[in-house]
Amino acid sequence: MGERLDIRQKFGRRVRELRKAKGLSQEAFADECSLDRTYISGIERGKRNVALRNIEVIARALGIPISELMRGL
Repeated sequence: MGERLDIRQKFGRRVRELRKAKGLSQEAFADECSLDRTYISGIERGKRNVALRNIEVIARALGIPISELMRGL
């Protein structure tokens, strides 16, 4: 059976994948989001339970709708 990830881990992997596809470092992406780099790191490692407001901020910084950000979760 495959690796079982909780929603925080799945979301974090999705954010990392999309951030890297845009060619952004965590620091540059955090600046785009107006969030702390350590917070972005925590999200990408699946350690943060992200508030809806921040999900919206992340999607906007990636230039995609929230539905696209959540795809496959």
